[in-house]
Amino acid sequence: SNKIFTDKEINSFKNQYVKSVSSKGITYTDEFNRIFISENVKGKLAREIFEESGFDIKVIGMNLVQSASKRWRTAFKENGELGLRDT
Repeated sequence: SNKIFTDKEINSFKNQYVKSVSSKGITYTDEFNRIFISENVKGKLAREIFEESGFDIKVIGMNLVQSASKRWRTAFKENGELGLRDT
């Protein structure tokens, strides 16, 4: 994604599921990745999972939500729960 987060947006990411954040991206915790996959497999939409976990979709942007969702589903499909770990 080409989204650049402002300092104000970066400071708004005070969330238990954020490992780190910079102007160019967000690194989510392994726990959030597992929660995401667990809920997504049950049929919950990516947007719902992010919002219920305390994220502001207007700040993150749906493009980033969808790209993270696709990346995690692919990693899980290929490597199971190990694929969800941030290395």
